[in-house]
Amino acid sequence: MGLNNPIENDKTYFLTLTVVDWIDVFTRPEHKTTIVDSLRYCQQNKGLELFAWVLMSNHLHMIARAAEKQSLGLSDILRDFKKHTSLKIVNDIKEYSESRREWMLDRFEFAGRFDSKITNHRFWQAGNEPKEIISADFLQQKLDYIHNNPVKAMIVRNPHEYIYSSASNYAGMESLLDVIVL
Repeated sequence: MGLNNPIENDKTYFLTLTVVDWIDVFTRPEHKTTIVDSLRYCQQNKGLELFAWVLMSNHLHMIARAAEKQSLGLSDILRDFKKHTSLKIVNDIKEYSESRREWMLDRFEFAGRFDSKITNHRFWQAGNEPKEIISADFLQQKLDYIHNNPVKAMIVRNPHEYIYSSASNYAGMESLLDVIVL
């Protein structure tokens, strides 16, 4: 997304979606569920082809592309995904008990204050940091990076133990989301 790294519809990308100010929002199960449900919806209804993913406390990594012959391109899918998850999570923060509620809402409001495209809050940082998958070696590097992220963060010992990731798919186990295993 953007002029520096445009997304072309027929290509596969490593993407990073980051919460404003790197706020640890995805420590709450309901927010994780919003992300998983929204990714599944995009797969089933918008043509998102997901090859790998991991949801960390404040960002989401994916290897993805838009399905061929879809009316929506990957940029459109990501835009819709970010808009929906932003609204849902911010509303959930307002509604549910959250010790950091006022602080988080203030940060999200401040981040969107000077952007004419934002009405109330900016939840996701602008852009998706797209990196085109250009070779088998680059693909393997990004797969390893995605799946080892929770290990490096000392959340789990083995990648397949982290349920908010596609590592279990690659280990031949059940997962929260279906992915296209490469």
